[in-house]
Amino acid sequence: MSTNDRIPLYQQIQDYVRKIITSENMKPGDRIPTEKELMDQFNVSKITVVNALTGLANEKLIARVPGKGSFVAEETDSVITVFSESPTTMRRGLSTGLIGIIMPTIHDYFAIRLIEGIEQTLNQEGYRSMIMLTNGKIEKEKDAIKELKALGAEGLLIFPVDEGNYNEEILGMKLSGFPFLLIDRYLPGVETHYIAADGRLGVRMAVEHLWDLGHRDIAICSDSPLQTVTVQERIDGYIEALKDKGALINPAHMITDFKPLSVLKDAESHPLYRYISNKMVTAYISLNGRLGVQIYQMAKQAGLRIPEDVSIVSFDDPTSIVEEFSIFTHVKQFESEMGSRAAGQLVEVIRSSGDTTGFSKILIQPELVIRQTSGICPIS
Repeated sequence: MSTNDRIPLYQQIQDYVRKIITSENMKPGDRIPTEKELMDQFNVSKITVVNALTGLANEKLIARVPGKGSFVAEETDSVITVFSESPTTMRRGLSTGLIGIIMPTIHDYFAIRLIEGIEQTLNQEGYRSMIMLTNGKIEKEKDAIKELKALGAEGLLIFPVDEGNYNEEILGMKLSGFPFLLIDRYLPGVETHYIAADGRLGVRMAVEHLWDLGHRDIAICSDSPLQTVTVQERIDGYIEALKDKGALINPAHMITDFKPLSVLKDAESHPLYRYISNKMVTAYISLNGRLGVQIYQMAKQAGLRIPEDVSIVSFDDPTSIVEEFSIFTHVKQFESEMGSRAAGQLVEVIRSSGDTTGFSKILIQPELVIRQTSGICPIS
């Protein structure tokens, strides 16, 4: 086996592009070989070429223009000189103190507490932040990554839109060694820095609590538009917990195929309302706080009392920024701690200049907080 055979294909492509820029004395704005030309020359797939070029763009060696191709970037000579030392030296030389935070939305206390934790640690460490929202759109996530990097962000904290639909910008950062950390979700089969609460354990806690109160018909609900790995892990925890009790698994009690309720006055036409009003189960586990509130509102509208007629356990506390004033029984995910530890880990990665041998995967143990929305099963 030759030495070249041991070098990853994407790296061979990157080395080739660097070589021709230098040997042909290419200037900023000059076009480099096209994706098709590189695919043919190295006999590789498009994704390999895209990953290679994305890595070079992350290094500021080339600029990629959608629909037109890739070109030698401005300040190429200085970048090549610095890169000859190491990519991480280049990052240190361009220190901006900026950390990018990418979130789908900020519509609940989970996001607010998460960002509070991030901000507290970044301030302590002497960093500033910029938050960009994707509204659950992967194209906006890609644009946010590009824009924050262009603004000089030294690292990114990302709450991904959909870990099942790989974002090549995230893959490109992994290949180039750009510092980032994923929050709450991860990319199956792709090693990255990652932090989340243990959702599988959280659901098991909820099932145990409701089972002890006499509930046997327990539904689990998610209004996520995407069947993400996070949602699937929680459903797996639900199934495992019921199996441990010797209960039969009723697929009808895993309610995920519906759109979120936008206006309460439309509740009676919503499939979840019909499920609630027909008393199909005696207890609900909602996979986010906002949905927990909607289940509560629908139950009230259907004339049901909480917790006398139906119990609700939600992930996250949806009703109070102050824990003591919460009315919801909920799975506490320690969002502020999660944000703080995420920021701390990213800062550590940045300051270590990428000299790490592996990736950190942090799972925070959740806690069940019992409040007013769960009670003894009415038919136990």
